[in-house]
Amino acid sequence: MSQFSEYDQFDALGLAEQVAKGEIRPEDLLETAMAKAAMAQPAFNALVRPLHEQAREALAAGLPNGPFRGVPYLLKDLLQPLAGARLGMGSRALEGYVSDHDCALVSHLKQAGVVIFGQTCVPEFGLLAFTEPEVSGITRNPWDPTRTPGGSSGGSAAAVAAHIVPAAGGNDGGGSIRIPAAYCGLFGLKPSRGRVSSAPDRSEVWMGASCDHALTRSVRDSAALLDAVAGTTAGDPFVIPAPEQPFLAALDQVLPRLRIGMSTRAPLGTAVDRECVAAVEDTARLLESLGHHVEQAEPEIDGQALFQAYLCMYFGEVAALRRDIMQLRGKGAHPHFEPVTRALAAIGEAISAAEFVYWQQRWNDFSRSLGKFFEVYDLFLTPTTAGLPPHIGELQPKPYEKQILSLAAALHAGSLLRRLGMVEKVALENLSRTPFTQLANLSGVPAMSMPLYWTSQDLPIGVHFTATFGAESLLFKLAAELEQAKPWFERCPAARTSGGSSVL
Repeated sequence: MSQFSEYDQFDALGLAEQVAKGEIRPEDLLETAMAKAAMAQPAFNALVRPLHEQAREALAAGLPNGPFRGVPYLLKDLLQPLAGARLGMGSRALEGYVSDHDCALVSHLKQAGVVIFGQTCVPEFGLLAFTEPEVSGITRNPWDPTRTPGGSSGGSAAAVAAHIVPAAGGNDGGGSIRIPAAYCGLFGLKPSRGRVSSAPDRSEVWMGASCDHALTRSVRDSAALLDAVAGTTAGDPFVIPAPEQPFLAALDQVLPRLRIGMSTRAPLGTAVDRECVAAVEDTARLLESLGHHVEQAEPEIDGQALFQAYLCMYFGEVAALRRDIMQLRGKGAHPHFEPVTRALAAIGEAISAAEFVYWQQRWNDFSRSLGKFFEVYDLFLTPTTAGLPPHIGELQPKPYEKQILSLAAALHAGSLLRRLGMVEKVALENLSRTPFTQLANLSGVPAMSMPLYWTSQDLPIGVHFTATFGAESLLFKLAAELEQAKPWFERCPAARTSGGSSVL
């Protein structure tokens, strides 16, 4: 087996450049990535499923001459189907299900030349901001294995943070790219609604709140990957205007002086850790030193309404997904769902059509408020999360709560669960840790998390920038400037060890 000793020194584009120059063969990169995954897996449990034979077959068939030719890549095991591979979505309910097609995203990635050799762990159906599903077990954060890497792209974040791959797939319906990026010291951008097609299985995911992209170690990888996968497919609900130039090319553009509104107040009025506040304040000083103007300002958003609108969509989507899976598995099947998922679906079934539509219409209120804000400011700066990565098990319902949830779900007592308020309590506890990310999902605008701050215990903290619709290029330009001013690529988790020896 050939090892590429300089693997960790390159981002994905850098590895592709090495392949193009003949310095390394794609076969050697794949063997290196697979070896690193095998060594890291016992410590972090980032991968749910290796796809080694498929990867070797792709190499034998010949790779397209794309911008990422030969770069090892991991897909998120959620809404990113790959022909001939399992799609488990973190659940026993889909045990044995094999996709018969590539989604548009995967097709674009293949054309870009990546070598897909595995799928990463997710919480069941991507519903939680931590990754501890029954089916694959606990995924751990390489910066501190006693803590979560976040969710739902937790496995991808752990894999990139552990340097198994320089980039891995993600999707984001409420912060599922940006939260793991913040917890794992990575760059994570959520594109605008419609920027990346959800074809052929969906027109829009989560009413348009969710979209696909990636977690990366460098800004330029994120930009180039978005160049590779962006675009519409026949039947998509709308066409978003293409950028004036490739996102990667935008990184070389001179950035004008920006006017940035800043807030560290959580929309729900809940607590924000002083380290997260310090991260934003430190970033504001950096921005000022680069010539930008930063001042305290925030859009006029009703945080409680945002919370209710998000939860209503969330409950309804889980109920609809459960119906889809029951139909997929066929009559007489009894697919297993985790207690929390069953309870969420029961509440979704109990929500009336009128209530669902009422709260979905409130999304427009948030978009209009953001629109007014962006008439004055170019960007909105906040923490990505309200605290440090939670410890493993910290956000799990208590055993007695799981019993109540299971019983109520079995009795189809969604209305009773709502009256008890237990699920809303659990949801509020989770959302209070990550209250800054959902606004961009409901309003459809792009947002990014950047690793610009570390605590004295060497834990990364993300800072969050939100832009107006379609303005990914502006985010990438600023990200490139900040990456150059305060680079993070060489930072390395001390916890990347297994049995006392480095996994790298």
